[in-house]
Amino acid sequence: MLFAGAAQVDYTTLSSARYLLAGIVATLLILALSWYYSTWRGHPRELKGIFVQSAFRSNLAIVGVALTFSAYGERGPILAALPIALMTVLYNILAVWVLNATLGSVTTLRTVLLGIAQNPLIIGITAGVCLSVSPLPAPASLAPVSSGLSAFFLPLVLVSIGASMNLSHLYKAGALTWEASFWRLCVAPLVGILLALSFGVRGEPLGVLFLLLATPVAVSSHVMVVAAHGDGTLAANIVVLTTLLSLVTITIGFFVLSLFSLIGQTV
Repeated sequence: MLFAGAAQVDYTTLSSARYLLAGIVATLLILALSWYYSTWRGHPRELKGIFVQSAFRSNLAIVGVALTFSAYGERGPILAALPIALMTVLYNILAVWVLNATLGSVTTLRTVLLGIAQNPLIIGITAGVCLSVSPLPAPASLAPVSSGLSAFFLPLVLVSIGASMNLSHLYKAGALTWEASFWRLCVAPLVGILLALSFGVRGEPLGVLFLLLATPVAVSSHVMVVAAHGDGTLAANIVVLTTLLSLVTITIGFFVLSLFSLIGQTV
């Protein structure tokens, strides 16, 4: 699925995408800020990576696409294609580094690079980018095959998350689950919007960027935490809680931006 998405993006328009630059800088800034915050809060080392990944990693490839289409029609996903392609690569590289640094027994540069090189998400996206920039045409069957795989794979991921979730833990939640949710749904989109405004981004690109950055934690974060032998229950709870709360936070945030006429004409 990620291979197909990356393969269908036109990378020749990168130079004019200031909103894309704002999204990348915001992601790096949120990672740094959440890392220092987690250190200041004294989170255990094995939980710090889960918190930091939850803070910067949004579900832009699934929820984000749906939101941009709902808000802007066909124009939304077109504007979202570049950020999704490049930020998905960035998310996975940063997630592998963060989880290796906090859950790995020995963390070295070689270990981090090896973890990135062996990650199937990174392999798929890299192959898609290579196909997109090459003179070779994308296979005609790429889009329908990708749609079929997503229809089969995503429900299984959601079932896995639901099975791992402990509702009693979610009720008691403790600081970490709620703190991670606050960072993902409030701090991250706020930082992204402020950066985008400082870069001169307005109208539809600003609205699309907000919708991508304000989405709940990506379900793939749970998969990566489990693969790294981390606390899968905590990761699943954060995914579910942010998914529930995002219905409110995205609505409020988008309304405020529209109130100040910053996000262009919606459908």
